[in-house]
Amino acid sequence: MDGEGQGISRRRIAATVGTVAAAAAAGAVLPARAAGAEAAEREFRADTGAGRPARPNVLVILGDDLGWGDLSSYGSPGIRTPHLDRLAAQGLRFTNGYSAAAVCSPTRFALYTGRYPGRLRGGLEEPISRPDEQVGIPPGHPTLASLLKAGGYATAMFGKWHCGFLPWYSPLKSGWDVFFGNLSGAVDYYSKISANGVDLYEGEVPVESLGYYTDTLADRATEYVRRDHGRPWLLNLNFTTPHWPWEAPGDRKVSAEITARMRAGETGALSHRDGGSLETYRKMVESLDAAVGRVLAALRASGRERDTIVLFSSDNGGERWSYQWPLSGAKGGLNEGGIRVPNILRWPAAIRPGQVSHVPVVTHDWTATILEAAGVRPPAGHPLDGHSLLPYLLTGARPPKRDLFWRTRAARALRRGDWKYLRTAAGEALYDLAGDQREQADLARREPELLATLRARWEEIDGTLLPYPA
Repeated sequence: MDGEGQGISRRRIAATVGTVAAAAAAGAVLPARAAGAEAAEREFRADTGAGRPARPNVLVILGDDLGWGDLSSYGSPGIRTPHLDRLAAQGLRFTNGYSAAAVCSPTRFALYTGRYPGRLRGGLEEPISRPDEQVGIPPGHPTLASLLKAGGYATAMFGKWHCGFLPWYSPLKSGWDVFFGNLSGAVDYYSKISANGVDLYEGEVPVESLGYYTDTLADRATEYVRRDHGRPWLLNLNFTTPHWPWEAPGDRKVSAEITARMRAGETGALSHRDGGSLETYRKMVESLDAAVGRVLAALRASGRERDTIVLFSSDNGGERWSYQWPLSGAKGGLNEGGIRVPNILRWPAAIRPGQVSHVPVVTHDWTATILEAAGVRPPAGHPLDGHSLLPYLLTGARPPKRDLFWRTRAARALRRGDWKYLRTAAGEALYDLAGDQREQADLARREPELLATLRARWEEIDGTLLPYPA
């Protein structure tokens, strides 16, 4: 990474890779060789000789609509994020990290299934906006949580789900043991009102909580990581920060006004197009950073920091108040600003700190990576579209060579190496991102053969996906 060695001892590499290889060789899913939670606990307690459990805990933290440059470690000139900056310094920061889609729901489909959003009907919604029996992750469909749970992991989700509504869909129906959060795409930070009414659930039971949502989720996550689980765990911590409405900690008056308008039937009030400011946005992002810092402190106090994979990312690019420079575009579009997001990975037991990688990675790569790190394989009938980065992360192997693919109803994009093919309502374009991250120099006329090749590849992948409903 950046031309330097991995800084991982041969013994640690051997222990890590050996554990994963042994698990993968044993069967499709770990319980094929071990009897569920009891065996998982034995492995978790065992000393591998590298001072860590056989399989890591996994903490996946998502910001919501957090732009590529909204962290100080990614160049923000006005926002200070010391906790996330420290996380990056302790692990690996990716400069070419991408979300699987340009809006909320499809990216979450990709993270949870490890596949292109367009392989499921619900993944075609951009985003899911209302209860619909046809729109969600079907119960029984393999997910990151269900696969890890079958391998003996405890599983929990706190925060935004946005992959289908009750009574048909919920995290509890898709492999998570514990859920506290909202089902929809956005809620008021204090009242928890959404376009579909108050939206906060403990499991599948509606509950009330009037605290600032970012802090409430941090409280739940802090308590969870402090527990003595006795076996490895997966925690998906899905903040709604810094998604609208534009409410920083203490903005109860703003919350009361928006809530009253929503209850009076003005459903568009939640999008808060008549509010917000750069100062409010700064406070929201910094509150997210503080919340993450509290969770990481609890993890450190638990004694399991070294043995835990922590992944931080965003579900798509930023919008109104986000800092995107030098990228163009924003949430909802397939220019870089709509899909390039912060990606930070830390795993002290296996990855040397202080690294920066320019390798392009995408949401569903992390699904494949986490499963391999846990020694869990997806079923044969559920091939992943993501590619595991584990050999690259642990031994410095060449990163997976593949094309990154995106589509929306209005646009298409494909990245191969530094080249990016983009088609929007304005027409087709070809960019060399190595020297033009801002996508201003269209090289389509100069490189017609490459343009045709990337177009054909995009159409090949698209042909394997569900069409958008008419």
